[in-house]
Amino acid sequence: MHTREGTFSRGALARVTGVNGETIRYYEGIGLMPDPHRSAGGHRIYDRSHLQRLRFIRRCRELGFSLNEVRALLDPVDRGGYTCAEIRDRATVHLKDVTRKMRDLQRMQRTLRTMIASCDGGSIPECPIIDALFSE
Repeated sequence: MHTREGTFSRGALARVTGVNGETIRYYEGIGLMPDPHRSAGGHRIYDRSHLQRLRFIRRCRELGFSLNEVRALLDPVDRGGYTCAEIRDRATVHLKDVTRKMRDLQRMQRTLRTMIASCDGGSIPECPIIDALFSE
């Protein structure tokens, strides 16, 4: 429910951003999201800045940034003293990590294909896949 023009309850913010309400609360608890204002009845009231920040966090998470990496991107923004080069450097480090993970996944894929190809799928309890997993 919108509480007033441009503000949101946690449920409304969750619906608009596609981020689970408990995740929003978690992000507040770890300091990624600033504490929202409270209504007279104690209900959280989120504004457009919360909406933008949560969309930023969600997009970072979709790109595989860890919560610590998201924090490292937000900290200079919060301080107001960041440069495009600084943010590019952080994104470049993340890209290298993603590239490494992709190579690792491709290596796993090749290994699994080889293991599966070595198995005839018979009905006896001996299996080359199990043997391969137990071997060094």
